[in-house]
Amino acid sequence: MEDSGLFYEDFQIGDKFLSPSRTVTETDVVNFAGLSGDYNLLHMDKEYAKNTVFQERIAHGLLGLSIGSGLFTRTELNRRMSKNLIALLGLESWKFLAPIKISDTIHLEIEIIDKKDTSKQDRGIVKFNRKIINQNGITVQEGLTPMMIARRTN
Repeated sequence: MEDSGLFYEDFQIGDKFLSPSRTVTETDVVNFAGLSGDYNLLHMDKEYAKNTVFQERIAHGLLGLSIGSGLFTRTELNRRMSKNLIALLGLESWKFLAPIKISDTIHLEIEIIDKKDTSKQDRGIVKFNRKIINQNGITVQEGLTPMMIARRTN
């Protein structure tokens, strides 16, 4: 029998999930600069970055957010809910809390913090708190992502 995946009803507030880890590389930073057009010296110039509060180059904040999004897709949670995912509804209160450095290894911790019904009976909204955490256990980014998930049909 084929797995029908997770539906809105299957999500419980307080459930937690982890992603695999991924190391942020020099290539990631250079490619993101080319893709985004963001060649800020903090990301691209080693000598300039030595004289900043970080004392070294750091990854773009939006690169961290993008990698975090990719890490979400590599979770068992995503694999099981993807058949029933209708839409990502946005990013709420996303915070950049600490730098992501080149060669940091990051992973994602996900917690279900809220569920709510919608006016349509075939779907609901599940709100996830996502934390991007580095190899030292420091939360470098965090935010809420509400997602619309299908309900079971009888």
